[in-house]
Amino acid sequence: MDHLSQAKRVIQIEIDEINDLLNRIDDNFSSAIELLESTISSGHKIVVVGVGKSHNIGHKIGATLNSTGAPCVILNTQNALHGDIGVISDGDTILALSYSGETQEILNILPYLKRFDISLISMTGKPESSLGKNSDIVLNTSVKREACPMNLAPTSSTTAMLVLGDALAMTLLDSRGFVKEDFAKLHPGGTLGRTLLTKVSDIMRAGEDFCTVSSGTKLRDALEKMTKYRSGAVVIVEEDCHLRGILTQGDFVRSIQRNPNILDNSVSEFMTKDPVTIRDDRLAAEAIKLIGAHRIDDLVVVNEKGHAIGLVDSQDLSTMKLI
Repeated sequence: MDHLSQAKRVIQIEIDEINDLLNRIDDNFSSAIELLESTISSGHKIVVVGVGKSHNIGHKIGATLNSTGAPCVILNTQNALHGDIGVISDGDTILALSYSGETQEILNILPYLKRFDISLISMTGKPESSLGKNSDIVLNTSVKREACPMNLAPTSSTTAMLVLGDALAMTLLDSRGFVKEDFAKLHPGGTLGRTLLTKVSDIMRAGEDFCTVSSGTKLRDALEKMTKYRSGAVVIVEEDCHLRGILTQGDFVRSIQRNPNILDNSVSEFMTKDPVTIRDDRLAAEAIKLIGAHRIDDLVVVNEKGHAIGLVDSQDLSTMKLI
């Protein structure tokens, strides 16, 4: 079998197994969500346990839970009997991953876990296994076959666990009313976090960097100032920064193409009156949305009095890693 055919075979097998999982999911899943939600709302945490490949999948599930505001720790079964079991508290919920349900390292710590007032959810391909029988809720991740040509290496089974873990995390997220702003607080270093936590006042060109002219300024002088400031636009203001309009590089190019003899005309003849604006205390995400919706490159920033105090230049957004 050629490489592409083999790859497609593997992918198709895993797709088929996920479709089986989709058709098999039952009320146990809803019970698991309700239990996890109760655990978190009462100030407790989720403890993920697994061995080998299941441990690796557990790490991913735990990371997803943490990143979506569901407190979660990963318990190493080998270290659990040597002090690490102390991470568990009464009221926690254990999420144990074992396809066979007979993983000895997990079964060895079950008696000690039961000494705590905890609940146990298992993800296993063998609901009637020792782990399944000792669980409060069993999530069935059984597969008909692995994608491995020898039906040995954990492939379809680990994918099923991973997909079901994502389903748990995303359903729990939705059930708890977790929103983009919550996500941003937990990801301040990411693009979404920066976008949702950054204010317009943090990204606008203001003060000496704010390119402005009066309405009587000649077009040639406005262009010279725009070039000096390396700005995509010049904002036209009067006394007290009263906003009159905006002239962009695009406006200038279109005007000069129609009539090359306009450089001594005033900018007021070519400016866009009543330009799109945004308040300085709004989120950068709103500014980006406005720029996209109106298909503009430059957005005038105003204060509570409606006075022009800055400019959001789209060419700055990529530098700030906001888009």
